[in-house]
Amino acid sequence: MRKLTRIGWWLLAYASLGLGFIGIFLPGLPTVPFVLLSAFAAARGSDRLHAWLLAHRRFGPMIRDWQAHGAVSRRAKRMAVAMMLLSGVLMLLLMPNRWMALPGIVVMAIVGTWLWHRPEPPASA
Repeated sequence: MRKLTRIGWWLLAYASLGLGFIGIFLPGLPTVPFVLLSAFAAARGSDRLHAWLLAHRRFGPMIRDWQAHGAVSRRAKRMAVAMMLLSGVLMLLLMPNRWMALPGIVVMAIVGTWLWHRPEPPASA
């Protein structure tokens, strides 16, 4: 049973990382939450992936800030909110019925508000 649980965490870690990678290029699909989920799952299912994520040039600092302080940098907040805004505009412009975009826009507004209220990492000394 323990090995099966570890395989499940491993699968979740790699699937989340894959979705995060796709989110880099696809507006509307977030990157940061999937990378954080991948790190969380990798800590339970893949020591190698977890170590790689923590050592990664771009992902590592973000993951360490989240794990240590539940914090998100101001730059990451700005980028996330900007991408959600762009996604909302694209949804309004491209959906055949604009009302269909409303649930997605509401969810992005809630997530953006929650994200903006997260603390920022402490300044490096």
